[in-house]
Amino acid sequence: MPVVRLAGSIARDLAGGAEEVEVRATTFGALVRELEARFPGLGRAAERGMALAVDGVIVQGDYAASFADAREVVLIPAIGGG
Repeated sequence: MPVVRLAGSIARDLAGGAEEVEVRATTFGALVRELEARFPGLGRAAERGMALAVDGVIVQGDYAASFADAREVVLIPAIGGG
């Protein structure tokens, strides 16, 4: 099962202080649903204000993005710009 590292205090706070979580999900959409079920509020936070870094590539808002074969998966605060 994939291990997702949680970057940022909001994610860790919502996950009870965990720095990483083992998940069954292999896509961003499934991750959002699983995190919300396990840690109420974290799935919503991931969906609204976070991005997923899969092997160093930022995935933001792509619910079909797969990380089944990834070596590194990190949930990070979203990167804003303008």
